[in-house]
Amino acid sequence: MNEEDLQTEFNPQDRVDEFAKLEPEFWKHKRLEDLNHYEWEALCDGCGKCCLNKLEIKGKIRFTNAYCRFLDCKSCLCKIYKQRFSVVRDCRDIDLEAVREKPRWLPKTCAYWLLDNGYDLPQWHPLITRRAASVREAGMSLSGRELINESKVEDYEDYIVDWPDL
Repeated sequence: MNEEDLQTEFNPQDRVDEFAKLEPEFWKHKRLEDLNHYEWEALCDGCGKCCLNKLEIKGKIRFTNAYCRFLDCKSCLCKIYKQRFSVVRDCRDIDLEAVREKPRWLPKTCAYWLLDNGYDLPQWHPLITRRAASVREAGMSLSGRELINESKVEDYEDYIVDWPDL
C-alpha cells in the first residue's frame, strides 16, 4: 500500500459532533489516568502543533515550523491517524508518559498538559464550544501559519520558531 492509499478525507466537525456522547465536563472531575479512550481522544483540540518537528537544544525543546508530511494543514489533523505509528517511524503517542515528559515537547496550549498541571481547558477548546473551527478562529491551530513540509527541510535548525503558544 502506498502513502496516497493511506490518506483519508474527513470533516473535523464530525469528530466534535461525537462529543455529545460523552459525559458533560468529564475533564473537570476525572484525572487523565481515569479517562476512557473516547474521553482521551476528545481532549485533543486538533491544533496540529504536536505534528511539528522539534529539536532538543541544551535541554530545551525548540519547535520548528516544519510539519509531518501527513498533517492536513487545512484541518490540522493527521491524514493517516489510525495507521500513523506503523507508517511514521518517529510518531509519538500522546499518552501519560508523553504528557509528563521533561523537557516538555507538547505545546503550552495542549489540553493534556494543561489538565495534568491543574489548569482548565481554554474557552476556545472544542469540548467547550462544540465547534472544531473555534481552535482556528482563536488563532490556536497551525492553520494560516507559515509552515514547510518536512520533506523539503535540510537543516531543521533553520526553521526554529518562537510562537507564543508553543
